[in-house]
Amino acid sequence: MKLPSHQYLERLGIPFDRRSFPVTTEKGAANVARALELSERQAVKTLIFQADTGECVLVMLGGDQNAISGNLKKAIGSRNISMASPQVVLEITGYAIGSIPAFGWQPQRFRSFLEASLVTEESLGTGAGKWGEEIMITPEKMIRANHAIVVNLTDKEKPVFNGLSRI
Repeated sequence: MKLPSHQYLERLGIPFDRRSFPVTTEKGAANVARALELSERQAVKTLIFQADTGECVLVMLGGDQNAISGNLKKAIGSRNISMASPQVVLEITGYAIGSIPAFGWQPQRFRSFLEASLVTEESLGTGAGKWGEEIMITPEKMIRANHAIVVNLTDKEKPVFNGLSRI
């Protein structure tokens, strides 16, 4: 079965691998990582945040990572941000929380942020849009597929922007 996320990557000519895990796997990046024998860092969480301006953005972190609030606010450019509600996530992405693909659903000018430390991983896993289906893709291809801005969201000691926002 080809999902819209697979078709999107194929249209762009971006190589990827399809992986499946049991649909009985408990939700969460750590559980997906265990099921697919990945490191937790490789299992990318796709989170939708909403700013007080109404703008929604995609934030991609490793399964074992949490964003530092100040870094996230600086990257987004708003002091008042929050996780989008499940209803807003569904309206914006077309997907329910749990298997949101990192690409293929974003309207033009939709901003996507990738945690900078993930670019050193050999491959990253992202939901394919259906629970039990995962897409394995290199960080460079992930950035190309969703026009991600690479930022430091997890290290207080480093600047948020390092000058190399896109690869």
